[in-house]
Amino acid sequence: MKQNKALEQIVCECLLSRARILNRVLTSIYDDELRSYGLKATQLNLLVLVARVGPVRRIDIGKRLHLDPSTLTRNLKIMLTNGWIEELMDGEDGRGLPLQVTAKGRDLLNQIVPSWRKAQDRARKLIGDEGETLLKRLGASKFGLPTG
Repeated sequence: MKQNKALEQIVCECLLSRARILNRVLTSIYDDELRSYGLKATQLNLLVLVARVGPVRRIDIGKRLHLDPSTLTRNLKIMLTNGWIEELMDGEDGRGLPLQVTAKGRDLLNQIVPSWRKAQDRARKLIGDEGETLLKRLGASKFGLPTG
């Protein structure tokens, strides 16, 4: 009986399961809108960060976006192969070369804006004004994300 009660508590109250489901649903919305550009939502976040703060080292990207090294490496490899970002030689030992966005990457960012806006609209319709406000406030207060 106790196990069923604990199980029901997890089913009804687990913040992680709700956050992960929301993450997957929102990611699929953005992936759908960005698909024609060959860009995924996870790569968009990386590309925007590199464009905004670059040159930037991988370790700093991982820390800022809370990404594990394997996820970061996998996505950066795709972005390097596509020519959206590039490594800079910095005269140090060659480890952790800084990354910067390329002209091709900046062009891609400019091209995807209408599709990104469609994804934003779809996401807003899904989560509503209260959900949008809550996500923005949490991002700002807990992780220092800009609120615009």
